[in-house]
Amino acid sequence: MELKYGRKTLEFKINSSRVLNVLKANEKEGLNDPLKAVEKSLSEPTGTKPLSELLAAEEINDLVIIVNDVTRYTPYNYMLPPLLKTIAEAGIKKEQVTFIVATGVHSPHSAEQNREMFGPEIDAEYNFIHHDYDQDLLDLGELSTGNQLKINKKAVEADFLIATGVILPHYMAGFSGGRKSILPGIAGRDSIENNHAMMVEVTSEKPALENNPISQEMFEAAEKVGLDFILNVVTNSSREIVKVCAGDYLEAWEAGISESAAMYQLPLAKKAEAAIVSSGGFPRDINIYQAQKALDHADHAVKKGGTIIWVAECSEGYGEERFKKWMDEAQKPEANIERIKKKFLIGGHKAFAISKVAAEKEIILISSLSREQTENIFAKKMNSIQEAVDYLEEKYGADYSTYILPQGSLTVPVIE
Repeated sequence: MELKYGRKTLEFKINSSRVLNVLKANEKEGLNDPLKAVEKSLSEPTGTKPLSELLAAEEINDLVIIVNDVTRYTPYNYMLPPLLKTIAEAGIKKEQVTFIVATGVHSPHSAEQNREMFGPEIDAEYNFIHHDYDQDLLDLGELSTGNQLKINKKAVEADFLIATGVILPHYMAGFSGGRKSILPGIAGRDSIENNHAMMVEVTSEKPALENNPISQEMFEAAEKVGLDFILNVVTNSSREIVKVCAGDYLEAWEAGISESAAMYQLPLAKKAEAAIVSSGGFPRDINIYQAQKALDHADHAVKKGGTIIWVAECSEGYGEERFKKWMDEAQKPEANIERIKKKFLIGGHKAFAISKVAAEKEIILISSLSREQTENIFAKKMNSIQEAVDYLEEKYGADYSTYILPQGSLTVPVIE
């Protein structure tokens, strides 16, 4: 069998009697003509008038489009040309359009990454700015939760605000896309930290999406900012568009949820002693910070005291300084679990997320990290998946079962 690792794959063999199931997404075929589907969604959106009519209804001198960063693959080669064509036909010039890269707490793109993400022509012809969660923010006051909402000044002051993204399962917010482009995408440091602080409650109680306090606060932030229109897509694991959702930031987003859930939420009858999980290759395993989602998903499928073999190249190391600092300072997983309860900090939340798994299960990591770096995140380093599988045989003998998750960052096991 093969699992994705960075830009390549790694092979291994395992006795089929040990494998309860290979948990792959319930794939749907990509649309035959995604460009045409995007065009249609803009002219026949959900919950709003056609985008062309919305743009014509007011004087627009400053239009802002929020886009994802490189850590979240988004098929902009299909999404942006029809969107920019509609904007141009409304009489809005290129110099009146600004792209804000919703980095949230991530680092800005290199010039090469920007060209790769958006295409050389769009990169050259339009103005791009990278959100900085400490700079150029406007304070929009308190949300109902008491969280002080600070948002990118350029976005708040825009005459028309469009958000783009992909609707996929998300371990904290339920699903990505829609309102998430605002908070955390273009929010201030404290606003993001206060929102994400609720993850301790969410990961322990696992509320239904409609009761998820993180998602609810994100919706309130989007409403307060005045998000005018969204263009979101649902993609399969081959990154093909299977559904386009455009229009109102709530109604259009909700239209994509059932499609995404049907593909990526996988019901299980029982947990196993082990799981072998790949974060899904580049860019999902670009660093530990991003790859962690797969570990969280595998955790759902494994019994307490079990073993998770985690495959993630992590060519850019840990991916975030505070996350690394928390791991450096913790002598055992429980230290990070207690620390996050005392004061929630971005970066620290990833240390918590990994530590809560490590406190209950053995983690074996196959990555480009050194042995020291691996042990620092409470994992055991092995050099190949095969070595780790052989270790399972030594540890459990014939008396164990395992799930294999080739698309671990996407698929979410749900115990029925």
